[in-house]
Amino acid sequence: MTLATAPKIMIVEDEEPLSLLIRYNLEAEGYEVDAVERGDEAETRLFEGAPDLVLLDWMLPGISGIELCRRIRSKPELNGMPIIMLTARGEESERIRGLSTGADDYVVKPFSIPELMARIKALLRRSKPQLVATVLNAGDIELNRDTHRVRRNGREVHLGPTEFRLLEFLMQSPGRVFTREQLLDGVWGRDVYVDERTVDVHIGRLRKSINRGRRSDPIRTVRGAGYAFNEQFGTS
Repeated sequence: MTLATAPKIMIVEDEEPLSLLIRYNLEAEGYEVDAVERGDEAETRLFEGAPDLVLLDWMLPGISGIELCRRIRSKPELNGMPIIMLTARGEESERIRGLSTGADDYVVKPFSIPELMARIKALLRRSKPQLVATVLNAGDIELNRDTHRVRRNGREVHLGPTEFRLLEFLMQSPGRVFTREQLLDGVWGRDVYVDERTVDVHIGRLRKSINRGRRSDPIRTVRGAGYAFNEQFGTS
């Protein structure tokens, strides 16, 4: 099952043994992984839904990694997505070319898996700290991923597992409106069939738990669209 805490990584690599090795280690670290072998297939998938980071091989069938990197950076909706280039080209001029095209980091084959994992974590920590932070804070709400505890104004709030994941998922992207379908995918997982109205039930339970004593509601209902964590919560 896909949990809200799992950053999504796309591997674009046509060497199957290497792709499988990277995938195994990423999934062991708790990442959600999508792997493709062709540059043109990766481009299609990226424009359908952006992952949190891309591991991109330089030499690919379809279109090259360097060309795909250039196309990604030309699209405003993908421009901020972190990219690590994987390549056998170790010359300084080639590294400069890869970075100037828009890659955020550059790893030369053969590389150590622990080093690659460290680079991924470091890049996610800079680009999307909310995905790797142990504690999420907004206003008087504190959510601790390690202990699975939520506090509001210093007092512990008792949430069920689903309500905890819902709050975590929404707090990761304050202000972003999620449809019920997106919440089902992100919290329950794509392999589980749950009716969309179940989302409303759990949002209601979450609100009841965190808003005791008529406190301000951090969850915003967007009529006809879905739900969002209010990005203005705690600022006034």
